[in-house]
Amino acid sequence: MLVSHEINVKLVELKSDTFKNVKGKVLISPACGSDVNVLRLFEVGQDGFSANHKHDYPHYIYVLEGEGTMEMDGKKTPVVAGSFAFVPNNIQHQLVNTTKTGRLLRFLCMVPVEGHVGFGD
Repeated sequence: MLVSHEINVKLVELKSDTFKNVKGKVLISPACGSDVNVLRLFEVGQDGFSANHKHDYPHYIYVLEGEGTMEMDGKKTPVVAGSFAFVPNNIQHQLVNTTKTGRLLRFLCMVPVEGHVGFGD
């Protein structure tokens, strides 16, 4: 069992050639007993974007703050705080921070354990 706050979780700068200006926190994972899903919090900085990719598992996204575009299967949809998305298996997708004020695009992303990669843990 776990009850905590995001301020207690280390923010990790994620590095890859496939995304830009992205940091993240692993909130719930096998490390705390979750053997099915992993809940991550991502922060995409100004002019940043997540990887434009697809994979063979679904995942769920909930936007906490900022403005952006959810690109999914060739369609771009604006997102703001309160927006959410279900990304089915094998659908090309990407989140892009479109704010012009330097604000972060912050969102939660839940994936199955096998989909949790890129944090070095």
